[in-house]
Amino acid sequence: MLADDSIGLGLRRGLLDDIEAAAPGDFDFLECAPENWIHVGGALGARFKALAARYPITLHGLSLSLGGSAPLDEALLGDIAAFMQRFGIQHYSEHLSYSADDGHLYDLMPLAFDRETIAHVARRIDRVQQRLGRRIAVENISYYAAPWQQMPEMDFIQAVLEAADCELLLDVNNVYVNAINHGYAARDFLAALPSGRIAGYHIAGHFDEADDLKIDTHGSAVKDAVWQLLADAYALHGVKPTLLERDFNYPPYTELQAELARIRQIQAQHKAVTGIAA
Repeated sequence: MLADDSIGLGLRRGLLDDIEAAAPGDFDFLECAPENWIHVGGALGARFKALAARYPITLHGLSLSLGGSAPLDEALLGDIAAFMQRFGIQHYSEHLSYSADDGHLYDLMPLAFDRETIAHVARRIDRVQQRLGRRIAVENISYYAAPWQQMPEMDFIQAVLEAADCELLLDVNNVYVNAINHGYAARDFLAALPSGRIAGYHIAGHFDEADDLKIDTHGSAVKDAVWQLLADAYALHGVKPTLLERDFNYPPYTELQAELARIRQIQAQHKAVTGIAA
């Protein structure tokens, strides 16, 4: 199990050299999309194996399409289960979205916020949990349209977590992006989430298209407002494993190193305020 104050970095092939050369203590775990590594062998597979021997690995899936209408991809689910067993991986998360419709869409699409979708997604999450033999976490996604919205997003998320008896991977940047784009208070949204369901946090950068339009890109540095929201999340729900995501436009590693150090700093500040022993 990961310590609550552990910090992680997304494992991307473009960052492999930097990750392999990272100093001890820069980060505590690595997270990868299993679809990008399950069938990889040769020199690249050997590098993954070496990193898995050095760091705990967590998985963040992209392709199960938990909210999709097509049958669940049982072959992929079996591959994920075998991959987790092979490398002793304990943590798996996916997105509260759909990503396939007669083929992969290569995007995370929003779901209808209604009772029928809650039941549908909960059944599919339950199947994944049964196959993997553990509870999984689902991530709140960023979205730019909310079709068929019969209830607030918060009510939808809470209902899915309860019906599926799963956990939440809280993406703080997604909360900020959605709050700006859809006109609600980000901290109020955070405060309404169930602390006991939160397994960990993601933090990433976004693109400022306009004052009232933010695009979730994972391709830039984390914004100050999102750092503040992470501190708010710690104050509301406690310190939990926190992962820095960077998917492209990779900066010099020293910049990522500084962002990782900032996560540790915010965790330490929270501990100092609350009197929790470091």
